[in-house]
Amino acid sequence: MIFSIIVVCLNAGEKLRETMESICRQTEQDYEIVIKDGGSTDEATKECLRELEKRGEEDRRIRVYRHEKDTGIYDGMNQAVRHSCGDYLFFLNCGDCFWDERVLARVREQIEKHGEEQCEEKKQGPYIFYGNICERLTGTMVQSNPKIDDFACYRNLPCHQACFYGAALFEKRGFGIRYRVRADYEHFLWCYYRGGAEPVYMPVTVAFYEGGGFSETQENRRRSRKEHKEIVAEYMPVRKVWMYRMIMALTCAPLRTWIAQNPLTAGIYQRIKKRLYRVKI
Repeated sequence: MIFSIIVVCLNAGEKLRETMESICRQTEQDYEIVIKDGGSTDEATKECLRELEKRGEEDRRIRVYRHEKDTGIYDGMNQAVRHSCGDYLFFLNCGDCFWDERVLARVREQIEKHGEEQCEEKKQGPYIFYGNICERLTGTMVQSNPKIDDFACYRNLPCHQACFYGAALFEKRGFGIRYRVRADYEHFLWCYYRGGAEPVYMPVTVAFYEGGGFSETQENRRRSRKEHKEIVAEYMPVRKVWMYRMIMALTCAPLRTWIAQNPLTAGIYQRIKKRLYRVKI
């Protein structure tokens, strides 16, 4: 099994069904879907889960787990990982969908092509293969940084909806559940700085990212800023952190964020960013 697609839900309703349909339309068939429910109480979600359980009786690639308590979305992801058996793990939130039906096929081609280009000792990785996403709120393609370095780790990492993680990374360590909003960001830094992972950019559009969810409420945006400070302090020396903060201030980072999130200006901003990265999507 090459891919484990992990979907964690809580009262997601029709969004769960939409996400599942986008997975099941994939032309690449070497995958499993692990659905972890956090204790949904709304009837629409429960009905969808019952349908998936029934479907799983015929298609063993689909498995639903909904009787194990969790403390939140990242704990639910960790639990789902323990039930997975794919070589690469991909986390797709309810409401997010694959860009089209050939995403997994293209990602597999990229993984195999990269493997053919590596020497024997590097073929096993561990790797994080990542691509681009499309934001539904702004309707624009978000170009991922094709080179991960210290500054990218501070400012511009791909979101987890763009990343395929080597399963060996999660055998060493899962998401740190003390972070409510930034656990996926912290886990990427752990993979990069301490887990020996090599990030590999793929010129592939992976997913429609819904946005506007749990991490983007006003309260959690404040929490996100607080967690970001804690995380970078753990992985980066103070000198670098202050230097990057200075760069962000001098380059008007809050204004650029506003431009990137405004539907009227996001497309222009992403085209400029793509030009700066000098890659073709």
